[in-house]
Amino acid sequence: MTIKFNKSEKFQSAKAALTAVLSKEEVTEQETTQAYENYFDALQTEVASSIRNQVNDEMLDRSILQQRGQNVLTSEETKFFNAAIDKGGLDDEKILPVTTQERIFEDLTTEHPLLDALGLQDLGAVTRFIYSDAEKNFVWGELFGGIAGQIAANFREETVTQLKLTAFAVLPNDMIELGPVWIERYVRTVAVETISVGLEYGFVNGNGQSQPIGLMKDKNPSTGAITDKVSSGSLTFAPSERGEVVAGELYVVVKALSSDAAGKSRKVNNRVVMVINPIDAIAVSFRNTIQTANGQWVMSLPYNLQVVESEEVPVGKALFFVKGEYIAAIAGGYKLKKYDQTLAMEDATLFTIKQFANGKPKDNKAALVYDLDIDFTPVVPAP
Repeated sequence: MTIKFNKSEKFQSAKAALTAVLSKEEVTEQETTQAYENYFDALQTEVASSIRNQVNDEMLDRSILQQRGQNVLTSEETKFFNAAIDKGGLDDEKILPVTTQERIFEDLTTEHPLLDALGLQDLGAVTRFIYSDAEKNFVWGELFGGIAGQIAANFREETVTQLKLTAFAVLPNDMIELGPVWIERYVRTVAVETISVGLEYGFVNGNGQSQPIGLMKDKNPSTGAITDKVSSGSLTFAPSERGEVVAGELYVVVKALSSDAAGKSRKVNNRVVMVINPIDAIAVSFRNTIQTANGQWVMSLPYNLQVVESEEVPVGKALFFVKGEYIAAIAGGYKLKKYDQTLAMEDATLFTIKQFANGKPKDNKAALVYDLDIDFTPVVPAP
């Protein structure tokens, strides 16, 4: 489609001058060249101005649409998903555009609090972590003495072997007719929801065999065997006049997490996360909801604990972990593979979304598991 532009008086004049020169029976090469130059200068100015105006209008429209919550694609995304329309589906062995991958990662962390609390990272092609004890990254010594070796001793390197996470999704063929914006939204939504389920399962319950090592697992430092964590105790969240029971129970949890497997102390203030099943979340909320002076009901727990719900945690269990003590990472692009014959009768296309991911605790005390023993026996008022 050609660009529509305003034909100003200057342009019309240049065009008329060129036409007049070309109509002359006797004209010099210099006159013709000059007339063409004037015409093309005017044409270029008008078209460039029109393009800038259209681009600005489009950017304004995009901004307004984004503010309204509408899905707006980049040029690369539009090209990718338009190709899917032209070919009647998603290409086999294609990798989603980088910007789409970034939006998937953003959605994973914003819509799934557990992944955000774990500090999920997108490493790209990187598979090595270098981390350290922040409290030990200093050294006293002589003014001109060497310190590099002493500082380096406080850093540790971890290699994260990437495992493959495969999510399955179905693209209804009718969806293709709705255009690239809706296809991108559909694929991104499906990717986020299916991959998040796999990630949460792996990061919580992974057995370390072609899976991450989950938070609810222990790794034997001698044999490498992965076993279920043994409960560290029971929590009742029982009501008391001034909350001493809840404060005391959670104090034991926070104190236990304040040292690593080697017995070295670590800061846990504002870093402890409690993960519970949505069913148990109701019970915990019931026991810890209070009414404020202005009449609002709010849930309040001591020690600035962050409460996150996850269906991957068994009912009756509470999982506590320290932020930054679990390595959760994804890497590589989201690779698509199409199986267009599998669901042909249902007028749909089955495709897989492959993503490399892995997770592991830094040690066995990165997380602890407790049993929940919450009593809901109603209190009968005295007659």
